[in-house]
Amino acid sequence: MKLEGEKFDKKVGDEILVYVIKGENDLGQIELSIRRTGTARKWFDLQKAQESDASLSVQVIEANTGGVIVNIGGGLRGFIPTSQLDNARIYPLGGYTSKEEAGKELQSKLAELIGTDIEVKVIEIDREKNRVIFSEKQVTSDLDPEKREKTLEAVNVGDTLSGEVTGIAPFGLFVSADGLEGLVHLSEISWDKVTNPADFHKVGDKVKVQLIGVDDGGKRIAYSIKRLQKDPWEEIITKYKVGQRVKGEITKIVDYGAFVRIEDGLNGLIHISELSDKLVKDPSKIVEIGQTYDLEIISMSREERHLGLSLKRTKDEAPVKEKDADEPVKKDTVEKVSPEMARLSEYLDEDGETEADKK
Repeated sequence: MKLEGEKFDKKVGDEILVYVIKGENDLGQIELSIRRTGTARKWFDLQKAQESDASLSVQVIEANTGGVIVNIGGGLRGFIPTSQLDNARIYPLGGYTSKEEAGKELQSKLAELIGTDIEVKVIEIDREKNRVIFSEKQVTSDLDPEKREKTLEAVNVGDTLSGEVTGIAPFGLFVSADGLEGLVHLSEISWDKVTNPADFHKVGDKVKVQLIGVDDGGKRIAYSIKRLQKDPWEEIITKYKVGQRVKGEITKIVDYGAFVRIEDGLNGLIHISELSDKLVKDPSKIVEIGQTYDLEIISMSREERHLGLSLKRTKDEAPVKEKDADEPVKKDTVEKVSPEMARLSEYLDEDGETEADKK
């Protein structure tokens, strides 16, 4: 039997939603209609599916940066967040080589799903907001739901768990620990700056994680790897001091100066005013990405975890590096110049959030 082009597969004993056409006809029977239940019937079926933990099939009709939109039928649409799609479907085992590649490839893979039927489970229903959220992972994952619930009941924020990396996304690592899968965000992988999670771990790696967040009754789990590691700043603040000379590698050039890597977990900024005694309009004519320079520490911020550095104070004059007219300038542009400490904080935090992680 089909209703509005959709298969209506019910058997004797199943509970269904009906519309009363007539209280009683000439034969003393109540006249009912299934077809007229329309959208109400779909909401009823979705609620039943969620309560019984049953799976259902939906078809992808659109893709966006956060996931895919699916057709439920009866004029309703639902959403599968990227974080709830099967990792193997959208994330390569070895991760991505760069963030730019990650964004493009992820969008391409999501777009390829348009027209595909996906088996899902309902994880959230809000009829007032006309919102239905699905999960493919809850269908394809080999995790034991009972074990997951037991772990949720037993653990507290701050606990340490043993887990395994199950997926690598542009915004972090998926880790399953004691049946509880969660996300280790970029900012929680290492004390050093992380741009590509695949540089630190691969699928199948065994890791220790700290539970740092449980939201929506356990639907969103946040883990941290770095909080179980020694904070390098504890040693750094005893190792360095203002006025000390250090060597640093230029990692990025911007309008207001140059970012420098001193060692693992320790970054600094040479503000444009500290590059040379002469007026500098283009930092890329003074320093070059990948080159190491002798620098002087002129400020330290334990709270913001970075150093203020100077090149001009290590010599009478920093030599100007000549460039060919056709040589491209390696720098980023910004709308305005800000103080070095504020800009460095911005650099350390940039690229650190995604929509799926906020979830």
